[in-house]
Amino acid sequence: MIARLSGLVVAQAADHCVIDVGGVGYLVHATAPTLAALPAPPVAATLLIETHLREDALLLYGFAEAAERDWFRLLTTVQGVGAKLALAILSTLPPRSLVAAIAAGDRAALTRAPGVGAKLAARLLSELRERAGAIAMPAVGAGEAAPPATGAAADAVSALANLGYRRAEAEAAVRRAEAELGAASGIDGLIRAALRFLLR
Repeated sequence: MIARLSGLVVAQAADHCVIDVGGVGYLVHATAPTLAALPAPPVAATLLIETHLREDALLLYGFAEAAERDWFRLLTTVQGVGAKLALAILSTLPPRSLVAAIAAGDRAALTRAPGVGAKLAARLLSELRERAGAIAMPAVGAGEAAPPATGAAADAVSALANLGYRRAEAEAAVRRAEAELGAASGIDGLIRAALRFLLR
């Protein structure tokens, strides 16, 4: 299982690049944001890799950030979403935009991705909302503020942190959302309101 590649990017196309590692060129499929983050070849780079082994091929998918790789893994657990479609979704909606679309229940945003129709968008919203917590939450570092004590606010902060926001900014946004909506607000309402502040 290949989990990471460090080498020379020697070629790049619309949906993949070739990384030379010790004289062996690995073809790595990647999202538009990951490919855009690579300088023009030839240049040294490191990509996180998700390896898919099929009967007829060994396919490598590369990501510049762990959050993108985690969302790729999560997307491919949804029925009807293969690796190619997961890359297309993440090329259209990077992790933060995907989080915002899921939190807002924005089916139209998901259908902007090539290959995602209304029915699949509805399934993505339903299943991803339930499974998003499976994405590993970064550990709280020394000196960082503790999350809100308990309840929906703490869950909202954890959900936003899971999905790529810094804990400090997530806490600030949730506090503002709580002030706007009231302490008895549910987690969905808090996340939606907090995302409005974060995306401004």
